Amino acid sequence: MSDLGFSFTAIHPGEILKEELAFRGIRQKDFAETISVSYTRLNEILNGKRPITSDFALLVEAALGTPAEHWLNMQARYNIQTSRTKESVISRFNSIRNVSPWVVKPTAATANV
Repeated sequence: MSDLGFSFTAIHPGEILKEELAFRGIRQKDFAETISVSYTRLNEILNGKRPITSDFALLVEAALGTPAEHWLNMQARYNIQTSRTKESVISRFNSIRNVSPWVVKPTAATANV
């Protein structure tokens, strides 16, 4: 298995924020100044090089009115999706899944449900 169940490309929430700023006609430098973060930090987030943290999500909520949880949930989904494609994670996942006594293994009766 080349991934753990996802065949689509993960989109970093910074890319979504970048589109939102463009849609609203907000310049990145102006936004960075408004939320009191460096332009470099904002640019790294918008280009998917840094994660959206809870502090940053609250700043975005204050400036745009979009809930911080929205941005954090997107970041969590992005993190999980990218981890699901890492060979080291897939290998460890499969080896644990094969020996874990707590996982309910599908039976022939439940496999077709």
